[in-house]
Amino acid sequence: MGGDFILIIVTLFSYPSINMFLPLPQFATEDRHPDHIAEVIETSSTEFLAQCLDPEDLRFPLMPAFGSWISAFDEESDNQIYAVVYYATTAPIDSVHRARALGLSLKNLRQEQPQIFAMLKTEFRAAIVGFEAPSDISTQRQMYHYLPPRPPQIHQAVYRCRPESMLRFTDNMDFLRTLLLVPGAPVESLVASAIREVYKLRKLDREWLVKACRYLSLLLKDDYDQLRFILGQIHP
Repeated sequence: MGGDFILIIVTLFSYPSINMFLPLPQFATEDRHPDHIAEVIETSSTEFLAQCLDPEDLRFPLMPAFGSWISAFDEESDNQIYAVVYYATTAPIDSVHRARALGLSLKNLRQEQPQIFAMLKTEFRAAIVGFEAPSDISTQRQMYHYLPPRPPQIHQAVYRCRPESMLRFTDNMDFLRTLLLVPGAPVESLVASAIREVYKLRKLDREWLVKACRYLSLLLKDDYDQLRFILGQIHP
């Protein structure tokens, strides 16, 4: 008996990856809102990092598109915070071992290496562009196009932005100034992508698009090359 016990211990320590690659515990998802896509795992005054929630089947988590609009509700302040995705990545949960090429299609991957899907995480960073807060004089919540008093907190849910909220928020163009100042982001492509998404949502409302482009021209009146580069990417 003692020899068998020693053999088991030696085997476990000889293959440390056994425990490392066990799938994470999964929680019930049947009550999850369809727009609930991620959870805040790191936060700061100007942006937050979120991890995408695992799907119910063998698929990679849905990575939000570059320039897409998302929101997170801060329960303590009762503020709905709006942000735009500017960076996303899928990588192994274990930071020591990198993924390697297997030469398999997604179909074959599901059949032959299903544990792969439990070993990966998808994360994205989003720049905060404003927030919505309760109003003291109206039943309708008030939109603000500057940084909230505090960002969403750790483990707060992250959602795709509701179309009606996007429409209200983007009536004001001040979010463009914020996006132009996001550090470490390809701001020209980010601004163009965010505008494209709203433009499609507004069913190609040319009047809104002209208004957005005029606002950009005021912000970039001293940098014609940057303005031209952004405008060249706006049409879907």
